[in-house]
Amino acid sequence: MKTLDFIGLNEPKTRSVVSSLKRLLADYQIFYGNLRGFHWNIQGPDFFVLHAKFEELYNDAAEKVDEIAERILTLGGVPENRYSKYLGEAGLKEVAGVNCGPEALKNVLETYAYLIAEERKLLALASEAEDEGTVAQMSDYLREQEKLVWMLTAYASKPAE
Repeated sequence: MKTLDFIGLNEPKTRSVVSSLKRLLADYQIFYGNLRGFHWNIQGPDFFVLHAKFEELYNDAAEKVDEIAERILTLGGVPENRYSKYLGEAGLKEVAGVNCGPEALKNVLETYAYLIAEERKLLALASEAEDEGTVAQMSDYLREQEKLVWMLTAYASKPAE
């Protein structure tokens, strides 16, 4: 028995969706690791604010990792669980040695710009495959992340004089 037989999705049409979800899973795993590093190593006057924010962000990334893996399984794929494979598949790169707030925030904002672009591509693929479940998942991620980017940008900006 296959899940796709019961949810009414066409297996050949969902293959590209599964492939894109696997890459997104790899990206989120790398992002999670980067966020943990920022959380552990952040220093300076914004320590208390950013330490807490990075923890919130890595918890959110961990939740998304699980949701993406479960969506891959729902569509008949098998999610990867090895970091060695994530490093080869992800478009994101590992970041190390960042302990300064502005540099960490710049990386986080650049990562969200990348993830948002990838999620939009995935949303379009899922729409073509008539995969409303993945469309809804990506729409939810986009709405949440666009607001988060606005808030992080406002935090990182200098007030007008």
